Amino acid sequence: MQKDITKKERGHLRADAYGPPLPSHQINLKCHIDVIDIGKEPADHGSSRDPPPSPSRYESQKRRDWLTFGQYLRNQRPPVHISRCNSNQVLEFLRYLDQFGKTKVHLQGCIFYGQPEPPAPCACPLRQAWGSLDSLIGRLRAAYEENGGSPESNPFATNVIRVYLREVKECQAKARGIPYKKKKKATKGGEDSSST
Repeated sequence: MQKDITKKERGHLRADAYGPPLPSHQINLKCHIDVIDIGKEPADHGSSRDPPPSPSRYESQKRRDWLTFGQYLRNQRPPVHISRCNSNQVLEFLRYLDQFGKTKVHLQGCIFYGQPEPPAPCACPLRQAWGSLDSLIGRLRAAYEENGGSPESNPFATNVIRVYLREVKECQAKARGIPYKKKKKATKGGEDSSST
């Protein structure tokens, strides 16, 4: 049967096998470091063999969205070059994406219009959710400028697109019974600016 080592004995382990005795707090720390370092090669941060850091999720999504939009423009008859793209093509693209949507948007004649959680299925269409479209436009607006487009001619940043997104938001909010409230701005005193 093995005897438990006391804290005092642990601090005075045999010096001939492991070097000079270490205080107990250093033994625990050293064991922890040894476990972490076992089997690892020293890091070489200056090596040219290291792969470039992987892009963030946002950057990856932005690139996918940009490529998808470019493919959409190339599939138009006649094909549209990105430099000739305007807000009309952007609106057509957003409407095209609705066919892949997963958000039930009740039509005004539907018995579930305005109900956030309808009790039964209906034949109303699935659409892209407003939040998804808003995020998509933000990524495409950034990608356009990163790919050489000027901010002044950015078709994703036009007033027409902002109005369309606002209309989709309001329509979906009414149809699904989900109120979107404007966030109140807080004043320096911490109270809402709308309360007087």
